[in-house]
Order: sequence, then structure tokens, then C-alpha cells
Amino acid sequence: MDDFTARVHAALRDALAERLPARTWETEWYARRTPVDVAGILDADVDVDGDPLVLVEVEMRRADPANNPVKIARYAHEGDFERDVRLVQLFSNYYDLDSGGISSKRENAEFVGRLAGEHVAGITYAALDLSVTPPKHGATPSEEWGAAVSAAADDIASLLRE
Repeated sequence: MDDFTARVHAALRDALAERLPARTWETEWYARRTPVDVAGILDADVDVDGDPLVLVEVEMRRADPANNPVKIARYAHEGDFERDVRLVQLFSNYYDLDSGGISSKRENAEFVGRLAGEHVAGITYAALDLSVTPPKHGATPSEEWGAAVSAAADDIASLLRE
């Protein structure tokens, strides 16, 4: 993971902690040997029955983003989680096509995530935009990335309040 991606993960963690303080928000939380970018774990003293574990995968420029919902769905199916899981996949502008629409990589990831949400007990799925264009190999990221992370945190908070 590059430095910029780590900064995005940390900023998202912090923004979610501000909006949803009943959870402990961590970066690089592990499900088996798989690191999840950001996870929201309910604190034991405010644990409400039925509230899910929140897992957020931030897709900056991954070659195979469909692999993330596949792994989490498999782990849920095999009983790895003590509670239901709300999987949120954030997609950067890297997955947007210049001609409009989204790339087949994102389409495939969303398809797999929706299938998991429909057919695997204990998992729900949402795909959201992260309006950031990841910089290429050491280039300086645009100044707007912080606002984009904040907007994504707002979207996640809204999902969890539904």
C-alpha cells in the first residue's frame, strides 16, 4: 500500500469515528489473514443486538476489486464473524470510464457484492463512490481528496443509520 492510500484509510477512519463514535474504527483490521482497509467494531458497552460489524474496502486502483467481496462473503458463509457484516466498497475515480460509466472491474465487484448480499446469510453490501483520482507513482494528489473522504464518510454514516 502506498503512502497516499494509507493516508486515505486513516482519514476515513477518523471521519467515521467522528460521525459514528459508538464504534471503534481501525485500519488494517484482519479477517483471517486478510487485511480490511477500515473496520467499525461496536464497543462492548454500547453493543446493540443486531448491529453489524462494518467493513470498508477502499478500492483505489486494485486490479481485481471483486476479490474483496468474495473473501468477506466466504468468511461470513463459513461463520468467521460473531455478528452480521455490513460490507461497503468505496471505488475511486480510477474505475470511471472516460466515455462515461464504470469499468468492468467495478461492475464485476458490485455484481459479486450484490450476490453475496442476496445469498449469503449475515452479509449486506453497498458500493459507493470515493471521488478521488489516485495519483500515479509518486505524483502529488489533488487537494480535493480530503473533502472526498469526508463525503464518503457521510455516505457510510447515512447507510448505517437506515
